[in-house]
Amino acid sequence: MAKEVWRFIDSGDGSPSFNMALDEALLDWHSEGKIPPTVRFYGWNPPTLSIGYFQKVEKEIDLEAVKRHGLGFVRRPTGGRGVLHDKELTYSVIVSESHPAMPQTVTEAYRVISQGILEGFRYLGLDAYFAVPKTEEEKADLRSPRSAVCFDAPSWYELVVEGRKIAGSAQTRQKGVILQHGSILLDLDEELLFSLFKYPNERVKERLQRDFKKKAVAINELTSRTVTIEEAKEAFYKGFEKGLNIVLEPYTLTAEERAYVEELARTKYESDEWNFKR
Repeated sequence: MAKEVWRFIDSGDGSPSFNMALDEALLDWHSEGKIPPTVRFYGWNPPTLSIGYFQKVEKEIDLEAVKRHGLGFVRRPTGGRGVLHDKELTYSVIVSESHPAMPQTVTEAYRVISQGILEGFRYLGLDAYFAVPKTEEEKADLRSPRSAVCFDAPSWYELVVEGRKIAGSAQTRQKGVILQHGSILLDLDEELLFSLFKYPNERVKERLQRDFKKKAVAINELTSRTVTIEEAKEAFYKGFEKGLNIVLEPYTLTAEERAYVEELARTKYESDEWNFKR
């Protein structure tokens, strides 16, 4: 039987607002039947702190530190916690909830979509596996996370290597469409990451940072050679094809599509109303 053809977009390094606007536009276009299911790869210029849809900026984020380090800032349309997008490959997957390969529950859909990421890690020679919280303490951590940092603990079916989280993803469902996007870390600056959040005191910050080292890892900490972004793209391109049993067909946005995304970026994802008022 012929494999289903999905669209593939490598949009390169985009601004924080453009990146989130394109993910939203792809969700809308797919819901309207204008485009097939889509896998997208992207990067960030400048490096950016993104926060989850429900996070409270004033309570959790040190905006002065974000500015001081010259970082971008944007609120995602998906849940989850704060992510520093820097030396990473960011991906998104847009597919209908009614797609025959998609389970109805969020966690099971995570597992199916993330199979593509799992296979990508295997192409890089890493023995990745899905995290399944086992103990009551792990399950409690998911219900009430200890910190505002995304990679602080693996959620259901997130990717783990040697016991540490290596990719973080978030999902939203709107208009009958699943949007899942996430970060695949090549390198990680923990000092910078932990300087961007607010803590009750320095001792708490130090403890969380110490714990974090045991829970999260980047690809280049685990490999004997440095994996480049191009190598990562190739591995995860093949990973998504294998993991989802699809064929990816590269696509470039038209001038009209790009203009639509840029307008959405400007009016929504660059607005204080969206980014700060929760």
